[in-house]
Order: sequence, then C-alpha cells, then structure tokens
Amino acid sequence: MEPQLLHSVTDSVATVVIRHPAKRNAMTAAMWGSLPPLLETLAADPEVRALVLTGAGATFCAGADISTLRGSPAEAQRLAVAAEESLAAFPKPTLAAVRGHCVGGGAQLAAACDLRFAEEGARFGVTPAKLGIVYPASATRRLVSLVGPATAKYLLFSGELIDTGRALRTGLVDEVLPEGELDRRVAEFTRVLVSRSQLTQAAAKEFTTGRTDRDAHWSERARQSGDTAEGVAAFLERRTPRFNWTVSASD
Repeated sequence: MEPQLLHSVTDSVATVVIRHPAKRNAMTAAMWGSLPPLLETLAADPEVRALVLTGAGATFCAGADISTLRGSPAEAQRLAVAAEESLAAFPKPTLAAVRGHCVGGGAQLAAACDLRFAEEGARFGVTPAKLGIVYPASATRRLVSLVGPATAKYLLFSGELIDTGRALRTGLVDEVLPEGELDRRVAEFTRVLVSRSQLTQAAAKEFTTGRTDRDAHWSERARQSGDTAEGVAAFLERRTPRFNWTVSASD
C-alpha cells in the first residue's frame, strides 16, 4: 500500500489517518507536503466541527521516513514544520488519538493538536539528537508549553522514549485509555466537542496561544453570532443548545 494520508468526515468530525504500514506510519516528504492543503480543505468545510488525527493499525507515527532525509534534510524539515504549523493553526478543535509509537515527527504532529488521548502501551519520544538534527524553534516552544522546560530538555537531549504514565504526568497527553477503549472514548469526546459553541472554541484556541490582540474581534463576533443568546435560552429552557456559528476565512 502506498504511503498516504486518508481522510473522512462523519457526524461533523473529520478523521485524518496516517498510513505507511511498511515503516510504522513514518511520514514521507509527500505526506508532509499533502497535509497543509488537506487541512485547508477541511477547515473550509462547514460540516467539519472537529478533527481527529490518528495512525493506521497499531501505531500512530514513527516519525519521518529517514530515506526522505538523504537528499535534502533542510527541505524535509521545512515540509515538516509547515505541516505542524498548519495543524496547530487549524481553527477547530483537534485531537490526536495515539496507539503504539508516537516518535519524532509523529510526536511533533501530536503536540500540534489541541488534545492528545493515548492507549495504554503507547510510547512517546522526540528524537532529533539521534540524527544530529536541530529541532525547530516553533516545535521546541510548543513542546515546552506542554510539558515544561525540564521534561522538554529530557526528551530533546536524550531522544529516549517515555511511557503513557510519564506522558500523562508531564502533560504530554490528556487521557490514557485501556487497550480497546481509545476509539470509543475519542468518539464520545468528539460528540461533546461538536455540540459546543464553535465561537467559544475558536476564540479560546487563539487566546490560549497567548494572542490577546483580537479580544475586540471576538467580542464583535459573539455579538453577531447569536450563540450567546442561544446558549442562555437553551439553559433556561433545559434543552440542548443549537449553535449555528461557524468559523469563516475572515476569522
């Protein structure tokens, strides 16, 4: 089977699957390059209200396909950073569903998601020190924001893998599920996400990255959207709210 990114949309949730079975879902240069335009398409789809990134089979992603580094390591890293940044900038909630190895470029992609759920037995590692590669500044800052400077240095300096227990304690993952329970929990949680206000989620995504210069923008969007009125009315009427506001290109 050719290495590729598969995608589908079901019940307002887009699922992107990393598939490269010959190399434990390692990302090729072509896969890195295809992720930004795919995410752009999914972001523009009004049906999509959340996105799940996962790997085919029993592993998430074993990193970059090393064979793609032989020609131009700098170009391979540029593609990886562009893919990571496009995932981090996706305007709707993103969740990495992790089984097996989540290493190198795979950990980079998982860290770029808003949330990470992992199955027991998953292993995480950031491994550029094994290859003599300088980890990108943007990816380093993102890792530090998740796990703190000490754990980021442990991962980056050593390239050692950590288990789900340590990943949970340090904030690298948000939930750890028993074997066989990951898909059920991800489906359950994404149903919650798509039922909530996309306006609240989009603004929160910006604010939690430290960007606060658009407070007036989001206040105006809230005034125009009707989400607040609907949320209050649904609360008073003891019913499920029907939020209609969706992210647009102007946001």
